[in-house]
Amino acid sequence: MKALMFLAEGFEEIEALTPVDVLRRAGIEITTVAVTGGFSRNVEGSHGIVVRADVVDTDLVIDEKDYDMIILPGGMPGTKNLDNSAIVDRFIRKFHETGKYIAAICAAPMILGKRGFLNSKKAVCYPGFEEYLRGATITGNRVERDGRVITACGMGAALEFALEIVSVLDGRETAEKIASGVIAK
Repeated sequence: MKALMFLAEGFEEIEALTPVDVLRRAGIEITTVAVTGGFSRNVEGSHGIVVRADVVDTDLVIDEKDYDMIILPGGMPGTKNLDNSAIVDRFIRKFHETGKYIAAICAAPMILGKRGFLNSKKAVCYPGFEEYLRGATITGNRVERDGRVITACGMGAALEFALEIVSVLDGRETAEKIASGVIAK
């Protein structure tokens, strides 16, 4: 199983790097994509931490069929930058149409809600972004998985979010092993 994570200027560092770290610990391939318009693989997070992505969005020649999940970290203005990216839009629409997994944390579930991808689904987001989760039942849980969509409330739930992603991509047993190894429980 393989995942893509899109990183735009102003992403929330913990919401991005925790899933990357946890997935790699689980042996799951994750490719980070800089949504910078092709200028650089370096992407600055909302707290000034610069991350070097694996590829740049404009060089993204991969076929979405090669990946099982897209992960969208939150943060501002990172979420707005992801929402405005034609490449991110194309990929999440294709994943939604083909029934692949999409995971979003913090403000990023608004990207899915604005496109109608949360209709009749349970979902969560960072407080104050609920209005964008059109058609969703907002549960108030820290992490919510409904069908092929995983959402989480914010940075404090990043580890739970990452473990839920591992559970989906490689099974509950692997997620529990990772949780135990990082003393999550």
